[in-house]
Amino acid sequence: MESNSRSFSGVDLNEVVKKAFEVIEGGGVILYPTDTVWGLGCDATNENAVQRIFDIKNRSELKSMICLVESDAMLSRWVVDVPEVGYDLIELSEHPLTLILDGARSVAKNLMAADGSLGIRVVKHPFCQRLIQKMRKPLVATSANKSGFPFPKSYTEIAPDILQAVDYIVPLDQSLTLARPSTIIRLKPNGEVAIIRS
Repeated sequence: MESNSRSFSGVDLNEVVKKAFEVIEGGGVILYPTDTVWGLGCDATNENAVQRIFDIKNRSELKSMICLVESDAMLSRWVVDVPEVGYDLIELSEHPLTLILDGARSVAKNLMAADGSLGIRVVKHPFCQRLIQKMRKPLVATSANKSGFPFPKSYTEIAPDILQAVDYIVPLDQSLTLARPSTIIRLKPNGEVAIIRS
């Protein structure tokens, strides 16, 4: 689907993005489809909203979450120094790729790992791209499941208590089975690469 299309599965994408943006600007949490799995999301700079997601998932704060950006240019604004190989990996990857990078800046402290690194992905999903463009900030992305339980492969597999806990459910892709989670690569400033999840 083209990201500049107004209509998305019979739903006005502009209206959905507007509603999601209003919820997130108010510190809320949304349930939404990504280019991998259904996710829980909020403003990546809002520490209270990030904490709400930890609480919804019953997830330890020691287990950091990732965030989404809509372009390579945006990636460089939220990480101090992206090694050149990082852009090469993004371009060459055939599957959605999350990079764990040092030097995160301006995001909520409870979103980062203890060492100051951040998991971040350039997302391709049209809704996510539009929303992040409107936010002008990264969007938290973590699978819509309780910690320790399998991630939902479709909207119908999302637990009722997750559905009830969020402030807005994005009405897109609810009939689709989404892909598996992203590949995760830890990338050091010196260009050293370690595959965390393939």
